[in-house]
Amino acid sequence: MKKLLVIVFFLAFALGMNAQRANGDVGIGIQAGSPSGLSLQFYKAAGPSYDFIAAWDLDDFFYVNGHALFQPHIGNSERLHFIYGPGVFVGLRDRGNDLDDEVDIGISGTAGLSLIIEKFEVYGRITPRLNLLQSTSVDIGGGVGIRYYF
Repeated sequence: MKKLLVIVFFLAFALGMNAQRANGDVGIGIQAGSPSGLSLQFYKAAGPSYDFIAAWDLDDFFYVNGHALFQPHIGNSERLHFIYGPGVFVGLRDRGNDLDDEVDIGISGTAGLSLIIEKFEVYGRITPRLNLLQSTSVDIGGGVGIRYYF
């Protein structure tokens, strides 16, 4: 995955592609990290976009994280953006064996970089999380991902 990101960044700058993501576009893709899962973004050129990550395994776990995402340009580039914004998350785990299910609810934030190449976005982010329900705890997630906009 790391080699793929290096190649994508190199090609974007070497070929001088133009950004073509437009206001109202929807981006769908994948993220690898914590969590790893499906990524969805409702893009708005002005104001926050809305960004969601959903992760699960088919047996006992489901997690969703949503953020209001601000994406200012870095310098004069229309392709390179700093991304940041506040969010919330919910995690559900079926512990089985007559144990109570585990529910985690909390607040999060995210910050990172994104690169737009035609209708694709490649991004990396860190996501600090504060768990408020079931127990109070702090952890840091994040990942790298790619989305296609239509």
